[in-house]
Amino acid sequence: MAEGDLPIRRSLVLPARELRWRFSRSSGPGGQGVNTADSRVELSFDLVGSPSVPAHLRERAVGRLAARLVDGVLTIAASEHRSQLRNREAARDRLAATLREALRPDPPARRPTKPTQAARRRRLDEKARRGAVKRLRGRPSE
Repeated sequence: MAEGDLPIRRSLVLPARELRWRFSRSSGPGGQGVNTADSRVELSFDLVGSPSVPAHLRERAVGRLAARLVDGVLTIAASEHRSQLRNREAARDRLAATLREALRPDPPARRPTKPTQAARRRRLDEKARRGAVKRLRGRPSE
């Protein structure tokens, strides 16, 4: 793994050459320096055009991140810190977490089950008991 590469999972590492960085002025804290320092960070990754992501994982990620992709590119912005370096780290961490979540395999399908015969009997007995209680709350007959 080279310097700047982004590990996503054991079998997938995004090379630094596929990550695109943009810097701009942040609107957050920073005092007088906020008007001069380009501390806001945008990290973009071309998910659809990346040769590093295997086809089956790409399909899964594109399906789950479809609302966040613009022309197949996933962009993460970070401006919560005063320094560009910390915003870069935050953007890298957030991109890795987003891709990890999107690449996670589907949970196993739930096999529908039916209540047991004893559970059905208990339910009916409880319904009969509640009905009897409600009947006893009525006006007494003469």
